[in-house]
Amino acid sequence: VTQQYWVQGVELVKPDIGMVEEIRAYRQAMVAANSSMDGMGTLRATDDPAEWLAAIRAMESPDTVPEGLVTAEQFVYVRERDGRIVGKIQYRHRLNDHLLKYGGHIGYSIRPDERRKGYAKAMLKDCLAYCRAKGLDRALITCLEANEGSRRTILANGGFYESTEYNALEDKRLQRYWVQL
Repeated sequence: VTQQYWVQGVELVKPDIGMVEEIRAYRQAMVAANSSMDGMGTLRATDDPAEWLAAIRAMESPDTVPEGLVTAEQFVYVRERDGRIVGKIQYRHRLNDHLLKYGGHIGYSIRPDERRKGYAKAMLKDCLAYCRAKGLDRALITCLEANEGSRRTILANGGFYESTEYNALEDKRLQRYWVQL
């Protein structure tokens, strides 16, 4: 029996300084669970939300994006009833060689205690709609070969499998999916 989740009352928003405590709590939950921090930009490397906010703002402009990276927009998925960040997702405007093989246009993560509730599917759906509105006609999304939940999330949003790539630097196998927008 497949359980359907109907996610309501969550919104895809750009994080701001008013969310510092919630950003900190989200990061702590991910670290405590030893969870990958996909779609979170530099948050793994810093425990200072204000520093992270400055870094993600720099990613938005070609004039300030760090060398070797592509412009990107960072969003959080906020539950309206309590202001809790349940997920984070990053939309990369274009693909460089590394992203084409291993990272894709979109990276995302869900807070460990909020998983298996339909948030990932809904958040990805909302982000794909944003990508389409920004003129993207198809999006590449990757996931670890062993990440069943992420694979199901991508497939539920229309993803079609293209290939699996081995990233020797990280010793990881990543599946690549395209979603037509």
